[in-house]
Amino acid sequence: MAVSSPEVVFEYIRSVTYPNNKANHLVHMARKLVSDFGGIVPDDVDQLQTLPGVGRKTANVIASVVFNKPAMAVDTHVFRISERLGLTTNSKNPLQTELELIKYIPPELIPKAHHWLILHGRYVCVARKPKCEECGLKEWCRYWNRLRLNG
Repeated sequence: MAVSSPEVVFEYIRSVTYPNNKANHLVHMARKLVSDFGGIVPDDVDQLQTLPGVGRKTANVIASVVFNKPAMAVDTHVFRISERLGLTTNSKNPLQTELELIKYIPPELIPKAHHWLILHGRYVCVARKPKCEECGLKEWCRYWNRLRLNG
């Protein structure tokens, strides 16, 4: 990719959202990987964030999934579930959520916990109509307890 052009990469990814931006980021990311990192993807979150198109969430995903590092990527599911379950308290943004979660989750469980939270948010504790009746965590859930008290 480092010797390609955004126009060529675009043809391969045209069906994704924002393919122009992503093609541009991919080519420039590949070039920076070659020039700054010898073609090796870094395992450090801060170094990953220097790559074009790589923000904190993506850097945490790469560090966690690829390198099994204790990095907590916070997407909408993790953000929502953490608040509903009371794992975080009044987090205003993904970074606050990330920092609060990694304080209390043992480092060796963080890569798995990230996936547990995502899957729970995707299939059980969904945004609009959570499936509280079938949730195995409702006993400890702030959201469920609020519903019970108010309804």
